[in-house]
Amino acid sequence: MKAHVRASPRALTVLVLVAVALVGPGCRRAVKPEAGGDRTVEAGVPVGFGSEARDAPEVRWDFGDGSPPQQGARVSHAFPRAGSFQVRALEKDEVVASATVTVVPRPVLRAMPADAEIALFFPQLRGNVEPLVGFFARMLGQAQTRQALEEAPLLSLVLRELRGEPRLVDPEEGVGFFSLPGFEGTVALLGVTDSEAALEAVVEELRSGGARVVGREPGGSVRFERENGTPMLLFADRGYLYLVVPDSPEEEGEEDGEEQASGRIEKVLAQEGGTQAAEEEAIRARIVGMSGPGLSEQPLLTELRPKVGAGNVHIFARAAEGEESEGIRGLWAALRVEEGKAELEGWVASDKSLFAGKSGPGSELLGKAPAGPIAALMVSMPPEEMTKLVFGAPGSERRERTLLRLKDQGFDAAGADGLLSALRGDMTLLAYFDAVAFYRNFFLGNRRPEPRGTLLFQAGLVRAEPVLEWLTGRLKERGQPYEVVKGADATRLRTRVMDQPVEFTVSADRLTVNGGESLGARSSGDVGVALRERYGAQAFEPGHLSAMVDVGRLRAELEAPKEVPGVSPQQLPVARSLVGTLLDQLPPVENVFIDFAPEEGGGRFRARATLRERTR
Repeated sequence: MKAHVRASPRALTVLVLVAVALVGPGCRRAVKPEAGGDRTVEAGVPVGFGSEARDAPEVRWDFGDGSPPQQGARVSHAFPRAGSFQVRALEKDEVVASATVTVVPRPVLRAMPADAEIALFFPQLRGNVEPLVGFFARMLGQAQTRQALEEAPLLSLVLRELRGEPRLVDPEEGVGFFSLPGFEGTVALLGVTDSEAALEAVVEELRSGGARVVGREPGGSVRFERENGTPMLLFADRGYLYLVVPDSPEEEGEEDGEEQASGRIEKVLAQEGGTQAAEEEAIRARIVGMSGPGLSEQPLLTELRPKVGAGNVHIFARAAEGEESEGIRGLWAALRVEEGKAELEGWVASDKSLFAGKSGPGSELLGKAPAGPIAALMVSMPPEEMTKLVFGAPGSERRERTLLRLKDQGFDAAGADGLLSALRGDMTLLAYFDAVAFYRNFFLGNRRPEPRGTLLFQAGLVRAEPVLEWLTGRLKERGQPYEVVKGADATRLRTRVMDQPVEFTVSADRLTVNGGESLGARSSGDVGVALRERYGAQAFEPGHLSAMVDVGRLRAELEAPKEVPGVSPQQLPVARSLVGTLLDQLPPVENVFIDFAPEEGGGRFRARATLRERTR
């Protein structure tokens, strides 16, 4: 038995209408707009929205960050600042797709190429630039600090940010400088919120500083020429401005010898035909085409970061490829700044033990010396390493250049080399100020504010003869009158320098130099202990290179004398006021300390500068 089903015309019409209602929208829009889902992106980095399919509908994209909407099936947008934004695809004001985009600052190290050799940078501007500017404003003066910032094209935008002017700089992103292999110059970069406006602001700054615009490229880069003819290139990429600045002939000439500087000037002149401009353009192409983490995940940098704490400013450097570096692979340092104090801590990485794994002896002078030095220097390292430090490694180009330079200056290089080889590896210098002698000379002597005090120097010896021979030879060459006093255990050479007595004492195991006023009235003790208590971290101990200058103590010494023999009570306050005025013209530095010591896998260095407390 067969069943027959017949559909009435009315039923067929209903079915067709239902089918059209269900299938019709799919025929008109085979692909829906795609917002891409919630995601986290970096500020300044273009992000894609929509579909690239041929039949994707065109809609209006609202990015939620205040920027103008875009129309299209597939669009790209770079969020200028950090935050959370609701991206919507609109069709006739109806939301057909949406996504939440969380924008984070683009780290400055990700904006630097991975092969950068040297990098100095602020991780972000907010909270880092202000303390450093404040510190240098106190040390150098507000006007000089502001002028230095205004003369640096990208940093001038930072100064605007600090003044509260219309924001072009992204305070959550960084600013820095880096060098690249094969390029003799520096690249500066700065995170900005509006690339076009920031670029135009820098163009005006450079123009006002004497640079000339020589061309604009379709990609938005601007080419300049400095007054000395050296080109520069300014461009924007993914939320950062970049300024490529080649070294000028004058800058290179300051570091090189006169002959080398002349050769570099000729090289720059030869490049005026466009070679140097092409080199800058190649650097731009490298930066614009860069992908991945950039310098932020460079293996050596990743290794060094845990060695040093955080700071307002960081410095990274690595040995150039193929360069002889005595086993030094690179360094990482952090500068921390707070009210009235700046501290630098760094680590030098080495693939072999520094100083050949040896340590010099400790300082005998520090163990028993007059109290109250205003400066101290201690070097404790193996003598052969000291020779390398002064002359360079045997057979190296630096050693040859140093020996030739000494010869040109009239020094017996071989004798100086022999002198260093006679040292034991411990050298100490202490400086003392004598305020009474200073005032006495000012009023009763030559009436000049000349330093008066004492210098004590001591070096351990393994051989005395080369040292004694070198000293007498130098005194004779200078035509310096001197007296020789030979004792049972030491030989003394006595002379005068700048109208001050100087005595060299050479014994079998020690060279001692005593110059200046007598220190007999000062109490003696373990100065090394006092220095370590003040500066910590085993400073001024065996194996360390340590130094300090105590300007605060110098000021205190000048204030101490209540009377000076031969000087009337009325004259002393006048002189004290005059000297105070002279000291106030200098940077208000209270104390400076530097220390370096080798450790397993490298060496650690520290430095600290403290400013005077503000007077109320």
